[in-house]
Amino acid sequence: MQDKSDKDILVYGTVEEALPNALFRVLLDGSEKPVITYLAGKMRKYKIRVLVGDRVGVVPEPYGGKARIAKRL
Repeated sequence: MQDKSDKDILVYGTVEEALPNALFRVLLDGSEKPVITYLAGKMRKYKIRVLVGDRVGVVPEPYGGKARIAKRL
């Protein structure tokens, strides 16, 4: 059972570069350093395409490292 504190926080950014194996380099709003991201499972399942220049919603991992693309705007 989830409560409101368990909800994912979306941070928005722009895809800068498409990398191999469905990885992307995303420049987040208000940040100068890009983040390596991967596609969420639902986006893979429904074959939602992400291209360079797209605006995306990203869920950062709590311990740093990679982030997950959860939404394409």
